[in-house]
Amino acid sequence: MPSRHNATGSNAGSGRFGTREDSAPRTRGEVMGMQTATRGGGPAVTTAADIKFADLSKDSLIIRLHFTINHLSRWLTPIHDRTLLERSIRRGEPSVKQLLIRLRDEELRTFPKLHLIAVQNNPDLDKLPEVTRSDAQHRQDARLSPLSILAEFRRLRQSTCALLRSLPDNAWSRVGTSRVEHDWQIRTLAEYLASHDLDVLYEIDLALDRVGARDGANTASRVHLDELLRLVPVTTRKS
Repeated sequence: MPSRHNATGSNAGSGRFGTREDSAPRTRGEVMGMQTATRGGGPAVTTAADIKFADLSKDSLIIRLHFTINHLSRWLTPIHDRTLLERSIRRGEPSVKQLLIRLRDEELRTFPKLHLIAVQNNPDLDKLPEVTRSDAQHRQDARLSPLSILAEFRRLRQSTCALLRSLPDNAWSRVGTSRVEHDWQIRTLAEYLASHDLDVLYEIDLALDRVGARDGANTASRVHLDELLRLVPVTTRKS
């Protein structure tokens, strides 16, 4: 996991375990994260658009991680011309497929840390082998369709969520140490993944519009992330 994680590890929290609390939001998602949702003109309903990751309950954080797959499936499955998922408008901008690869590769780097902290007391995370893609794997990625990349990410994310669900509440404060990066908790790794998801989901949401991939797709595929987040009720951590 590259050292930039210390700067972008989460949209809430700070200190030794690698989460952050920026004085100003960096992403459109974090701007929306401070807004209050209402339904049908009734009283305010707490949703995923309202709560910082550090304030979410364990169950709500797992749901956020699981819903990343739901959002992606909702957007991508109805698209008719999937070649557009491999294009970008400007040179140097990532395509939707490249953004899906980014999500998958981050999961590949993060899950081993989660697992090691879960099964060992205060493990040395620096002993984990570095996760890199070989030339053969890069060639395989070039051949795979975007939905095949999504399927790979889905399998990895399901393993992550299953591991997190299996842990008792007190295990979420378990720590792994690193001199190369910084110490991580189970909790802050989960928050990191949720924060990374949010950033990449916003990029995918914008990219789908920019390349015209949603043209002719059903209504479900055209719902933007801001709206989807307001449909997810959440609970907060006990003080």
